[in-house]
Amino acid sequence: MGLGGCISQAKFKTKAITIMATFFSLTTPVGIGIEIGILSWYDENNPTALIVEGIFNSASAGNLIYMALVDLLAADFMIPKVQSSGKLQQGV
Repeated sequence: MGLGGCISQAKFKTKAITIMATFFSLTTPVGIGIEIGILSWYDENNPTALIVEGIFNSASAGNLIYMALVDLLAADFMIPKVQSSGKLQQGV
């Protein structure tokens, strides 16, 4: 939904939208195929696998925090009422 909204707002040409939608539609099945291949030899109790999983989970959580703070909350501070009020900017 988010990607579709961004593409719609960017006002790309029809050809570019078709290419992006096709690429996005193909990446999900390819990712599932890669996962099926990895699961054939993946040992979830291996210490190395646990470390790699923890690193990926940490990176994912950091990305979500960044998106929440920068992309979502930044829009709230661009409202003229907030920009003109020092109390609203400081959270007092």
